[in-house]
Amino acid sequence: MHEMPKIFVGGIPIDISAVLMLLISCTVVFVLVMLSVRKLSVENPSKLQNFMEWVVEFVEGVVSSAMDLKKGKPYISLGLTLILFIFVSNLLGLPFSVVTEAHGPVTVFGHVIEATRNLAHGDHVEILWYKSPTADINITAGLAIIVFILMNFLGIKLNGKHYFKHYIEPFPIFLPLNIIENLAKPVALAIRLFANIFAGEVLITVILKLGILSIPFLAVWQGFSIFVGALQAFIFTILTMVYIAQMTIHEEEAH
Repeated sequence: MHEMPKIFVGGIPIDISAVLMLLISCTVVFVLVMLSVRKLSVENPSKLQNFMEWVVEFVEGVVSSAMDLKKGKPYISLGLTLILFIFVSNLLGLPFSVVTEAHGPVTVFGHVIEATRNLAHGDHVEILWYKSPTADINITAGLAIIVFILMNFLGIKLNGKHYFKHYIEPFPIFLPLNIIENLAKPVALAIRLFANIFAGEVLITVILKLGILSIPFLAVWQGFSIFVGALQAFIFTILTMVYIAQMTIHEEEAH
């Protein structure tokens, strides 16, 4: 069982591997987007520009499937950010992982990694430094909480009294159920994304134990994992748009 390189700063636990992988994901997405718009051309677009234009059009389709595109245009950049970041994050742990063996206390930035703090002589622990960020429930929960705060803020700001009224529809007795339904949305978002990516990486670890026999199985599973990573990025993004539409657009307006 691999341990995470967790340290405590001011009593707050910080997973160094999660922070590192988040930085890598953000960097990859930023570089990808910057390269795609570096030499914009209408007559002779590059392959990367064509790819990014396709992604933008795809996200526009996702937004328009959840709400009228006129109302959804402000959320296209949000959808584009989510789908690119989550897709890249889902794939980072597929090619390889970085695991080190610690035989004594290991310090990072002057703080001791908790898993190595009490190692006795002769003991050792394996530290996992490189993994898919979305294989960490804290990362997916953070994304889900951002979506939860955003959709409720937009609902209050753009939908006014109808936002609060929907909690007591169709009857006031449904208030507790409607509140639970609202709170369940970020929980489902976080657990669905985490469970699919984490399970995929665990299965890769199991397949690798087959030794040389693992090569064909690993190739098939990694190909399938790319599909799963893309699918989960799509599901998270489209559900985000659906939740925002539910909160911001009154039913009478939708019709």
